Amino acid sequence: MLKVQNYGNRQPPDEALRAMWAARKSVFVDLLKWDLPVLAGRYEIDQFDDPHARYLILTGPNCEHYASARLLPTTRPHILDSFYPEFCEGNPPRSAAIREITRFCLDRDLRAAERREARDALICALVDHALVNSIAAYTAVASESWFRQVLRFGWDCKPLGPPRWDGREMLAAIRIDIDSTTPEKLAAAGITNHLRGPDRWPN
Repeated sequence: MLKVQNYGNRQPPDEALRAMWAARKSVFVDLLKWDLPVLAGRYEIDQFDDPHARYLILTGPNCEHYASARLLPTTRPHILDSFYPEFCEGNPPRSAAIREITRFCLDRDLRAAERREARDALICALVDHALVNSIAAYTAVASESWFRQVLRFGWDCKPLGPPRWDGREMLAAIRIDIDSTTPEKLAAAGITNHLRGPDRWPN
């Protein structure tokens, strides 16, 4: 099941958000050892998890987390312009029609085949979300290895500057342009959403 969520400070976060923040803590803090804030010892939440963030969350029938991504408006402070502007040749792209993809997270409990399906479903969901909401492009900061994977997905992706060392790994700022032909390009590269029907994964 795909959920599109907003986080409002006046509203208690629901199960899908809590599952996503817990999965982010497991992946980015416990596994990758990123130095990120952790709330209540369980949830990875930073300053960009505010009412302007939007989340695409793939969940199971009991709201268990499969995959998720956070989208940030580029007309406000976001990760690329706040921490990595020098990774761009020129200024970081900013527009009401451009969002930044951050915290692309695949759950650690998934098996390899399930991770591939969840990854592909989330990519398709990002494209569908863009087309429905007049989003013309996404930006992101990606590790060099992840950037090489993203290039193979078939969509229109390009670096905004050469990869740079950030003290921990090589990173690249990227831009992904989205239009009506993008779903067909993804499908030609083998990226399809097999999770549109009833969920097939075990609980």
